[in-house]
Amino acid sequence: MNPTVLDVLLYLFEQHLEDAEESPPRPILEELLRDSGFPPLIITQALDWLEALAHEQQRSSPLAITGSSHRVFAEFELARLNAEARGFLLHLEQIGVLDPAQREVVIERLMALDEGSGIEEVKWVVLLTLFRQPGQEAAFARMEDMLYADLELTAH
Repeated sequence: MNPTVLDVLLYLFEQHLEDAEESPPRPILEELLRDSGFPPLIITQALDWLEALAHEQQRSSPLAITGSSHRVFAEFELARLNAEARGFLLHLEQIGVLDPAQREVVIERLMALDEGSGIEEVKWVVLLTLFRQPGQEAAFARMEDMLYADLELTAH
């Protein structure tokens, strides 16, 4: 099986980032991933993805959205995000897990995966987006609960 960028990101999150106070430097992450057998190109793409996420989070600011606003997806987004994934993003925004700025970061990061995205990919990208964001601890916990509850259901 050929690992994807998301596979590497999930491995990093579950094995090296989730319980760490801060992320190890890039050279250490590269070494950890090489030692775990991931291909160099996928490692580079995954770490670039994480750096772009950090950059997006730093530059994103709360968007002024009115109650009558509606997110219209571009053709390339529609081609890459199935209806279930788009609906789930809307649901997360409606229940307060994501704000409009975070939703845009999530969509941008999903597009950067260079693969089609369904609901499972959306869940993980949302979790990675909320991870270590100041003031987002409750949203992260809700998303984590949703994700792991769904994983437990599929494991039984």
